[in-house]
Amino acid sequence: MSLHIFDSATRGQREFTPLKDGAASIYVCGATVQGIPHIGHVRSGLNFDVLRRWLTHTGHDVTLVRNVTDIEDKILAKAAAAGRPWWEWAATHERAFDEAYGVLGCLPPTIQPRATGHITQMVELMQRLIDAGHAYAAGGDVYFSVPSYPAYGELSGHKLDDWNQGESASTTKRDHHDFTLWKSAKPGEPSWPSPWGPGRPGWHLECSAMASMYLGPEFDIHGGGIDLVFPHHENEQAQSRAAGDGFSRYWMHNAWVTMSGEKMSKSLGNVVSIPEMINRVRPQELRYYLVGPHYRSMIEYSEAALEESVRAYQRVESFLRKITQRTGVVGIAEPNAEFVAAMNADLATPAALAAVHNAVRVGNTALDDGDDSAAREAAAAVRGMTEVLGLDPLSERWSDSSTVDTGLRSAVAALVEDLLEERQRARANKDFALADAIRDRLLNAGVAVEDTPGGPLWTVKD
Repeated sequence: MSLHIFDSATRGQREFTPLKDGAASIYVCGATVQGIPHIGHVRSGLNFDVLRRWLTHTGHDVTLVRNVTDIEDKILAKAAAAGRPWWEWAATHERAFDEAYGVLGCLPPTIQPRATGHITQMVELMQRLIDAGHAYAAGGDVYFSVPSYPAYGELSGHKLDDWNQGESASTTKRDHHDFTLWKSAKPGEPSWPSPWGPGRPGWHLECSAMASMYLGPEFDIHGGGIDLVFPHHENEQAQSRAAGDGFSRYWMHNAWVTMSGEKMSKSLGNVVSIPEMINRVRPQELRYYLVGPHYRSMIEYSEAALEESVRAYQRVESFLRKITQRTGVVGIAEPNAEFVAAMNADLATPAALAAVHNAVRVGNTALDDGDDSAAREAAAAVRGMTEVLGLDPLSERWSDSSTVDTGLRSAVAALVEDLLEERQRARANKDFALADAIRDRLLNAGVAVEDTPGGPLWTVKD
């Protein structure tokens, strides 16, 4: 079975057939860099990182474009309130988002274009739309004429009389359904020159121009959060196709992270920032928590759910550390059929992680039975599956070597091994009181010891 994805436009699963054999082109709506990122912000980046990793694993040369919206009403308002230049405010928070994506193990996008770097392409797109009769200039603004495009609403399913664009009232629009492509310059706001006068781009225009710039007039997948389906993605599709571009062939949308049933957002004050979370759990544990649920399922944030997720990840980690301690370095095998089937079924990560934990159980049973060969086989499969999800505990990214000083770790290991040898001698001499005392001493120091047929194994408790 090949990859099938839920296409928001057709409202059903479709087999993924790329525009170009052996390649995959993806555009993901990235951050509007108005503030510090929270877990709701980064979920989309993580979900599409998993998609990118799976496509790469299955032999595709992936081009992933994830934009930065660095000019927008909210950015201007927050910068002004803070008494900071808008460009400094945007750059500061762009770095914060980059750090958040990086700390959670997201592969860097192929390109990360900023809206302000593509004004020329936006002006060209607006001119094409005006020439085709789908846009018009009025009082220094430029609008897309929704009535001129009969297919408007195909993506979201919205009917013309059931919605509005969410824009402020305008006396220059021909129709209240029309949306803004170009905003004329206002005092104190940044602006760029255009044939219709100085101004700045509308939000929807930015992504159409950047997507076609880097992926061409037609590309494979456009992604983002479900809150972007309307009006943002509907407007993107309308303006791009009205200009003659095929635009995106598949649309994928991830669900929200919520608290008390509400979408996580700064305006509601119900956010959990990435810096705060990383002080409470390790980055790989937070990644596990956010990619574990299906990307189209809501995540209702709770401390209990987070703690359960952390424990689940640590069970995988503990198994792999036990097997490497007992048998040496473990390689990476191809994911098993159960995992492959799950990932090909619209990236069903809950079922994929169930396959991981099934393999962990098989491996632990083999360890208990003294079957090192079977345990190593299970461990290699676990590594192969978790690697695809960006969660391999033994990877360079997440292993102790990337977070703990090598010399300190070696010193601790030497001390623990010496104590375990002393404990083994005590057990051989039937001095069980001393053996138990050593074990308790290690436990009090945060080192758990497990006796197995192959000898004692130790792990550092979190």
